[in-house]
Amino acid sequence: MFPGLTIAYWATLHGLVTVVAVLFYVITAHVRQQRRHPTAAIAWILFILLVPYLALPVFLAFGSRKQARPRSATVSTALDTSGSWAVQTILALGQPAPTAYTDLKIHEDGHAALDALWGAIDGAEHSIDLCTFILGSDSLGTAVIDRLCRKACSGVRVRLLLDGMGRLMAGRPKLRRLTEAGATVTLFVPPLHSPLKGRTNLRNHRKMLIADAPHQRCRLWCGGRNLASEYFDGKSGKPAWHDLSFDLHGPFVQQASALFAHDWAFANGHQAVAEAPEPPDAHRSGYGAQLVASGPDQVDDTMYALLVTAAYRARRRIALVTPYFVPDASLLMALCLAARRGVAVDLLLPAQSNHFLSDIARGRALRALALAGGRIWLAPHMLHAKLAVIDDALALAGSTNLDSRSLFLNYELMVAFHKASDVERFAAWFDHEWVSARPYTASRPGLLRDLAEGMVLWLGFQL
Repeated sequence: MFPGLTIAYWATLHGLVTVVAVLFYVITAHVRQQRRHPTAAIAWILFILLVPYLALPVFLAFGSRKQARPRSATVSTALDTSGSWAVQTILALGQPAPTAYTDLKIHEDGHAALDALWGAIDGAEHSIDLCTFILGSDSLGTAVIDRLCRKACSGVRVRLLLDGMGRLMAGRPKLRRLTEAGATVTLFVPPLHSPLKGRTNLRNHRKMLIADAPHQRCRLWCGGRNLASEYFDGKSGKPAWHDLSFDLHGPFVQQASALFAHDWAFANGHQAVAEAPEPPDAHRSGYGAQLVASGPDQVDDTMYALLVTAAYRARRRIALVTPYFVPDASLLMALCLAARRGVAVDLLLPAQSNHFLSDIARGRALRALALAGGRIWLAPHMLHAKLAVIDDALALAGSTNLDSRSLFLNYELMVAFHKASDVERFAAWFDHEWVSARPYTASRPGLLRDLAEGMVLWLGFQL
């Protein structure tokens, strides 16, 4: 009867909902101390202003970014002023001190990686702790479950920590056989019935298998490979993806074991006991390794801060391997400035990855890096490896991709190697992969391409 009043009523109600949604975002971010990059914060605000009825539920479900674990001592007690810049930076970010390792094996291909995985499982005598993002519902995943069942039946303690979203993505692998055999299985933040409200968007992307820690012959198998056929021997007639993994023995394995214990406790709703930082040993700094954990359980954005620092500290070469390259403005600027001052910045990534949106979103960063003098190489196959080599001082290998999700949201794990001879071995792995790649040629995008890149960056890589 009074259309003017009706329109005014709904306009006022819409405005009120929008204001409440924005205030809720601001207050929640402040109370939870959710530090976000300005572009990400702006993206959330715009999302809420445009569609508050959709944005508010999405923020409630996926908006949390940090869940810091307690620490029992201040970081300053662990600083090693006699170590290299890499050691000092990693210690300053609250990570463990360099620790010795032995028998490092860098797997040359999927077959070598699989042999090492079977060796770690079959050789375990006391315990197996396995953390992975994906356990495939295929022949490889079935073989992993079979071997874990045999070890559990023989009396070995077997614990599997599997990401809840990763389990859905893999087609729900059959885990009941494991529990029936005596193993313990925990899903990390199951998206459909997670007790951690507001943290559905936080995924555990770490990959590691720890055998027999803390016994003398403990072993760590680690890297970027998920436990599915495409990462080892291929799937559906297609060749295997190229990836990077490694295994080693020695005291360093205990660092990975401690991280697994923290993740296991969190996933099971228990309070993890904080450990005091291990005192640094300057003698070990030149040849030891350090575990670099990043994600919501760390106070800082660890890998992001380390990569930015590395870009500014590099003097001769930065070699990067990643399947997805969507860095934020600060990391991209650091890499571009390194290239402009004469550092050889080599970026190796697949010509076409398994994520179409990532391939669209990377265009702007690739053009900026190429314009600054960076050398970009496109592999003809799917390359899933994650590696950073800085001069002859540091090699970082593990699970972290160079995109916002991996650097700011996921639980990730990298291992920092400082021994010059092993840094050189990782550089040789890079060079071996680089041989078959072709150089990237930057070209000015058309209007539609430019708009598509902007929309994908905003919606997919900022929220």
